[in-house]
Amino acid sequence: MKHLALTLAALALPLAPATAQEAPNPAHAPATPEAWPEAWFEIFKLAPGKQEEFIRRIAQADEVAAAGGQPPIQLFFHENGADFDVIIFKPVTGFKPTAAQQAAMDAKRKELGMESGPAYFVGIRELIAEHTDSKTYGPLSAAKWLARLDKWRAENPPRKKGGK
Repeated sequence: MKHLALTLAALALPLAPATAQEAPNPAHAPATPEAWPEAWFEIFKLAPGKQEEFIRRIAQADEVAAAGGQPPIQLFFHENGADFDVIIFKPVTGFKPTAAQQAAMDAKRKELGMESGPAYFVGIRELIAEHTDSKTYGPLSAAKWLARLDKWRAENPPRKKGGK
């Protein structure tokens, strides 16, 4: 739950689509591996009777994001299987809103009467029974992951036994 405070505060912030952005390498610089896309998956078990209220707060956060020209939060709802209610998928993008986008989102948040900062954390935390999150690489194909592993192994041969 170390990311819960950041996570919950970020629920009211927009998500931008994941895009790989690399700075150009000068010809004399050694090549670096292509950065893999990263994402957070947050898994929520909601407090009994609070599922609808939680989803309505996410819908408000989506309205705030839309005011800044950003896409909605990506939710996955439990149908059967594991013990969770909602999974949130958040691509790591490094997105920072412009001053105009932030002003539009702040105005929308105020118009909707949404809390912010610590008040948002306290309010939404009342709706959550359990929460966990995991940072991941992906989406990636198996072939792309294996290619990086194979390249690493080729560049880092095992040491010979006996110290030779």
